[in-house]
Amino acid sequence: MSVIWLTADLHFCHYKEFIWGPRGFDSVEQMNEAIVSNWNELVKPEDEVFVLGDIMLKDNEKGIELWNRLVGNKHIILGNHDTPVRTELYKQCPNTIVEGYGYMLKYKHQLFFLSHYPSLTENYDREEPLKKRIINLCGHVHTDDKFHDFDKSLIYHVELNAHNNRPVTIDQVYEDIKNRLNEEE
Repeated sequence: MSVIWLTADLHFCHYKEFIWGPRGFDSVEQMNEAIVSNWNELVKPEDEVFVLGDIMLKDNEKGIELWNRLVGNKHIILGNHDTPVRTELYKQCPNTIVEGYGYMLKYKHQLFFLSHYPSLTENYDREEPLKKRIINLCGHVHTDDKFHDFDKSLIYHVELNAHNNRPVTIDQVYEDIKNRLNEEE
């Protein structure tokens, strides 16, 4: 049985220290290899992986080479660094689907809105059961706190910084959210 994984902000080849330094790496090359290794330790070829934006920066050729080393069926939700040129490159990669700037995912009767940017999904429904609400899964802010925007809406961050440089399963995301809501009640 396949597993659904989520992540964001890979930033392959982004040479600026403010990207790889806070993630615990000494160089962009070390970060690139760790992302590939961590991903491939967890994800199986039959799994679905939703990457919520910002695959790479600067070196498109090396970025695509790293992307193609990642196993699984990859779905890209575009982010601010996913330019039209990069988007066309992604579309040529095996096991890759570019979904656009947003994607609705229904999993076990729960609706998730996948986007690169944190998005408000509530509609005066905070008193409703969780299954009647929409959860936004996002990246973009490079936070190490998966609940960084939870005070604004049902927003959960899946970026690498918040998950020890690894993708996270949708089941873990859902458990984290249920546990957080139970703590608040």
